[in-house]
Amino acid sequence: MANHPLVALTTFMIMVVFVAAVCFTGATARTYNVKSLGARADGKTDSTKAFMAAWNSACGSVNAATVYVPQGRYIVGGLMFNGPCKNGAIMVRIDGTLVAPSNYFVLGNSQFWLRFYGVQGVTILGGTLDAQGSGLWACKASKSKNCPAGATSLGIYNSNNVLVYGVTSLNSQLFHMVVAGCRNVRVVGANVVAPWNSPNTDGIHVQQSTGVTILNSKFSTGDDCVSIGSGSNNLWIEGVSCGPGHGISIGSLGNRLIEQGVRNVTVKRTTFKGTDNGLRIKAWAKPSNGFVDNILFQDAIMTNVKNPILIDQNYCPSRTNCPRQGSGVKITNVRYQNVRGISATKVAVRFDCSKINPCRGITMQDVNLTFKNKRSSSAASAYCVNAAGRSSGVMKPTSCL
Repeated sequence: MANHPLVALTTFMIMVVFVAAVCFTGATARTYNVKSLGARADGKTDSTKAFMAAWNSACGSVNAATVYVPQGRYIVGGLMFNGPCKNGAIMVRIDGTLVAPSNYFVLGNSQFWLRFYGVQGVTILGGTLDAQGSGLWACKASKSKNCPAGATSLGIYNSNNVLVYGVTSLNSQLFHMVVAGCRNVRVVGANVVAPWNSPNTDGIHVQQSTGVTILNSKFSTGDDCVSIGSGSNNLWIEGVSCGPGHGISIGSLGNRLIEQGVRNVTVKRTTFKGTDNGLRIKAWAKPSNGFVDNILFQDAIMTNVKNPILIDQNYCPSRTNCPRQGSGVKITNVRYQNVRGISATKVAVRFDCSKINPCRGITMQDVNLTFKNKRSSSAASAYCVNAAGRSSGVMKPTSCL
């Protein structure tokens, strides 16, 4: 399991200070200012070439280097920051705002707006990413067949030892951040903002990665605040607030027959306000060799949450052509400790597990959830199918395990 978050946070801060000191005071360190390379901070001029020139220089330096973005608004298209680089200490320091082209077709079929691929030891510090996604959302809402898929605002792929600190992401076309195929990525102090009805705007999606830490971050978006996909293990998520959004979700899993599982995830000190879900695990009802094992949900506060605690092994969001074959995903050793607050629906705890692979080893300790809506206030209830485990301490609603 990851280190204790207080130790981890101290490590992060030391890392930031160290890299900043090297980049700005070291005798051989270099700073590449995008404005010096031709970027215009007027919110009108395409500055993509200047940003790529700064990155290429920093990546090609044998010494620690900084890509510096001063205050102002910079229009940039797709930025592909590729490694490997000649040094392992690059800081991308953003004091300004990066703005995506207003024409969503420019990025709409490119998958990514900013992508870091194959890098080591990169720090992304501060700044705002404004993807201007509302035009694409409107296109999708119109049911037009000509809408592009959209682009993820910040993607970190096949990279190690990356720190994302104090970044604000606004109105992403698709996912705000994706971490895939990585080791030791830390996201600290992120601020993600998009409307509740913005489609597929997950805050952070983690896939095929190990040692990912998400700390002290805020998510207001139209999909999962944090989503955890297959092949993810040793994750630590702490100090996260979510709302609006679809909660913190492991999955969806089991959509493929051959799929890596999810193991060793800690989620603690979280708050949920007005979300569709709180703490969720979701899997398709079809054959799969996937699994979920050793999960801890601890110290969560729910305010007007529709599904505060949910395991759904019959996941089918469109409610059409649902497979209903029985999920092959094995869910074991899931612990809920000190979860409290108000459910927006009467069923505050729902374990809808697979008849083929029932949920095993569920532990609930000190769960106190009440039901309250505009029309009435009454005791919440729990629903269990194919779920086994034990409960202790305060238990409201009464356990159905």
